[in-house]
Amino acid sequence: MREDPRRAIVQVIARLGRETQLHLDERYRHFRITDGIILFASVLLVILAVFNVYYVRVLYQDFNGIVVNMDSMYDHLRSIDDDMNDITKRMDAFHRHIDHMEPIHASMTAFAKIMPRVRTNMDSITRDMIGIEQNMGLVGKGMGIIDQRVYLMTGGVATMRQNVRQIARPFGNLGSFLP
Repeated sequence: MREDPRRAIVQVIARLGRETQLHLDERYRHFRITDGIILFASVLLVILAVFNVYYVRVLYQDFNGIVVNMDSMYDHLRSIDDDMNDITKRMDAFHRHIDHMEPIHASMTAFAKIMPRVRTNMDSITRDMIGIEQNMGLVGKGMGIIDQRVYLMTGGVATMRQNVRQIARPFGNLGSFLP
């Protein structure tokens, strides 16, 4: 018996149909896996975005706290600077009063000629006053140096405060749409 030539074509077409169906099923399965991965990645990105917004808000609040502390520090340093200026002025006045001790010393020398015992005591006082005057001169200079350094620190803190404000400004703009 002779085989029908159409039968081979039907078998080939049937086989192509089965292979095509298997290929479509496999393709559908891969699309489902890809969709699952995309969904998982999207959920993960949304979660990360929420945490990023939260951390930006926390950072913004921390920067605001730093700026407030810098403002407070600047105000306190200005107060210290004013106090140091007052101390320096009082030290200058005290130094001028010490300069008046020389005429007192001259008067005491004349008086010491009459009373030798008083002279001994006055000489001791004079030596002590000269030491005090020298020490007060050094203290006055030291106060001047401290006053200059506090002034320089005040300028540094003002610069730091301005820099932190500039850093915090972009985060402040984000605060208008943050929760």
